[in-house]
Amino acid sequence: MKASSIELAILDLLNQDHHHLTAQEVYQRMHPRFPAMNPSTVYRALERLADSGKISVSDMGTGASVYEAVSDRIHHHLVCRKCGRILTLDHAMVGELFDRIEKACSFRVATNHLILFGTCSKCRKHDA
Repeated sequence: MKASSIELAILDLLNQDHHHLTAQEVYQRMHPRFPAMNPSTVYRALERLADSGKISVSDMGTGASVYEAVSDRIHHHLVCRKCGRILTLDHAMVGELFDRIEKACSFRVATNHLILFGTCSKCRKHDA
């Protein structure tokens, strides 16, 4: 069981459905395929993949970091604080904001994954 084969399997898993998975969830899904693998192997592989820019690490407000495969399509998220629903935003919706910030502040934005927290329409309707 080479680390590189674990990394490839993790990338494949994260690319399957474009899910945001915690390290524990990655381990649970990988374990049937690699029964000799332990959680620390997954953590190290996730760290290497993140360091190499192949996956992103985000805080979606769930208490654990989540991992997602980096794709050519830059996108961002809206996360409902009440129900946990995650909406995906195309970069075109916030790209202009990034450009304005860079120009106004003489600052180069390096993030490729913006996460905004709030309340979705369903939860707002339920609270009304």
